[in-house]
Amino acid sequence: MVKNIFLLGGIILLSATAADAQKFFTKTGRIDFNATAPSSPEKIEAVNKTVTCVLDAASGAIQFAVLIKGFTFERALMQEHFNENYLESDKFPKAEFKGTITNNGSVNYTKDGEYSVTVKGKLTLHGETRDVESPGKITVKGGKISASASFSAVLGDYKVDVPALVSDKVSKTAKITVACTLEPLKS
Repeated sequence: MVKNIFLLGGIILLSATAADAQKFFTKTGRIDFNATAPSSPEKIEAVNKTVTCVLDAASGAIQFAVLIKGFTFERALMQEHFNENYLESDKFPKAEFKGTITNNGSVNYTKDGEYSVTVKGKLTLHGETRDVESPGKITVKGGKISASASFSAVLGDYKVDVPALVSDKVSKTAKITVACTLEPLKS
């Protein structure tokens, strides 16, 4: 009887460990934001290297969150306008994406390789939530997972106002590129 209890306990422990290994995590992901209008004399680009991302390989669920104030620009004045006037980062401090890899079954998370995926979910930015669908790529190499995707966000859909004074410099649509290298989540 005692042997059976230990055996059952061992099976439960192994199952829990295997389930944990199905989740991958990072706090050092990267998002590039580009809202440069074709007629702009300067680039309206920012980068954030403190993106938190969790991927559940078993279900394909993926989430990321980013603090808006973590975006850095080449020029401090652009960063100030971005935070104070456009994305109002004191009022809306973070952006979040929650979704799934719709073709998750085509990814072998235990075998090195590159896999084309489609990511579908909801992006919350500036207090507004919209559906997003984008092609992406999962790369498996040496037990680490790299996930990347690019998509466009119409700023008006998220109630981000671009003043008429700079409307020829700031694009109405921002290109957003996400890249994360994830490691197995440890309990």
